[in-house]
Amino acid sequence: MLYQEFLNHIFQKYSGNVKLELTRMQNLLEAMGNPQNSLRGLHIAGTNGKGSVCATLEALALAHNLTVGLNTSPHLINYTERFRINGKELPLETILNIYLRYEDLFEKFEASFFEITTAIAFQAFKEANLNTAIMEVGLGGRLDATNLFTPDIATITTIGLDHIKTLGGTLEQIATEKAGIIKEKVPLVLGEIAESPLNIILEKAKQLNAPVYLPQKDYFYQLNNMDLNGIHFNYSFGPYTFQNLNANLIGEHQATNVAQALTAFILYSEKRGFPISPTKIHSALQNIHWQGRMQVLDTSPVIITDGAHNVQGVQALLNSLHKLFPDRRFRFLVSILADKNYKEMLAMICANAEKIYIAKNESDRAASVEMQSAEVSKYKVPFETAPTVQEAFIKAINELSKDDILICCGSLYTVGEVLNYYPLTDKLIKQAG
Repeated sequence: MLYQEFLNHIFQKYSGNVKLELTRMQNLLEAMGNPQNSLRGLHIAGTNGKGSVCATLEALALAHNLTVGLNTSPHLINYTERFRINGKELPLETILNIYLRYEDLFEKFEASFFEITTAIAFQAFKEANLNTAIMEVGLGGRLDATNLFTPDIATITTIGLDHIKTLGGTLEQIATEKAGIIKEKVPLVLGEIAESPLNIILEKAKQLNAPVYLPQKDYFYQLNNMDLNGIHFNYSFGPYTFQNLNANLIGEHQATNVAQALTAFILYSEKRGFPISPTKIHSALQNIHWQGRMQVLDTSPVIITDGAHNVQGVQALLNSLHKLFPDRRFRFLVSILADKNYKEMLAMICANAEKIYIAKNESDRAASVEMQSAEVSKYKVPFETAPTVQEAFIKAINELSKDDILICCGSLYTVGEVLNYYPLTDKLIKQAG
């Protein structure tokens, strides 16, 4: 079975109408021998930032000579991105081998695409005999397929309005779903969360006797500055104090994510009984591998791609852009999913844009060019349209001068298509510069 054949086959197992529940996954994993029960590690939920926290945890674990598996979603270009063992993507042959061994069970329990993917990750990590698994929640938390994993440490990054048809239309409803990952007596590290949803999470943690660690109360960080190479910040937690840490993630919101990951990792080290090395921490934070999040593709002209896919993500992106480039306006290439609040996202983008290039990415959920154009046309911002992300990217590049700044955003699908096409346009970019 070739890559595309395999991917098409398992995508057929996915339906947007699949009801979130855990019975299917429980029965499937039990039939597989419950591979998740042999794993130790960390579980990460949240609206935004959870992928960055996962990638930071992976870098910290690798620097401390742990054997580590990382399971994230979605992928940007290749399905294999969802599984990393010791910093390297799992070969398709390994993934396919596990799938074929358990295909009858996947069929029997009518597993969804995400359930199949999560089960493969659990089994692959078990067979690799790893001492640390880092599992990112796919959607929500309480009924997410990853929630059958019991971690040593849990984290919740942020709470925002996203996936409201599935998780609910208020921050409090969404917080209830995210809080579903909290386990009895498992330490919980939180990111920056507003008071009302935070109270729901704290109450759930209290019921389960789970110790909670809050930013700027239990652990502390201060962003000193940032540039196109990353962020520079100070951090402290208990007896640990680190001055002038440098992380290769860009954006002021990344200071929160990295500090949260560092806190979770310190707690994990204490639980697992291995020492923290300041030298290894400094090194790890400069070697975080996470594509498509404020990723700089070029500097002359500046081209940045970012996975901002909801209102909260766009606001974080704009905050960081204004810190990096004060008093500037930007060119944006956008393609947003129709089930997101694309109207508000585009309003925010238009307020900061000198020109917008509108496209439709390859997702079945993508908003049409016409839908997005109708919103942008309400604002006095020049825009052009293209039927695909690639064509919009070529249009944008051909118009760039060396002092321009192009931001490609709106969806992780959009980012993936830009990253997939970018190497083919490198010569055009150099000519533009």
